[in-house]
Amino acid sequence: MFLHVVDVSYLDSYKLRLTFNNGVVKNVDLTDELYGEVFAPLRDIELFRQVVVNHDIGTIEWPNGADFAPEFLYEAGVEVKSSRRAIA
Repeated sequence: MFLHVVDVSYLDSYKLRLTFNNGVVKNVDLTDELYGEVFAPLRDIELFRQVVVNHDIGTIEWPNGADFAPEFLYEAGVEVKSSRRAIA
């Protein structure tokens, strides 16, 4: 099974709560990842809060086209809970 993000919610600062298709929920702090041409604009908290799940690509993205690989987000996150069942 390929890993995908199926839900995202903004927590605070540059932190998000992500639900993955394997049922695992993780909090991810992206503070240290917001650099470079694509990601630096996300330091604007109003833009950062506009994060959504793009179900076509299976991960989160922002209006400026920035996105992170779901595998990276999974590894960077801290597990909050697991439903122990995959989400279709």
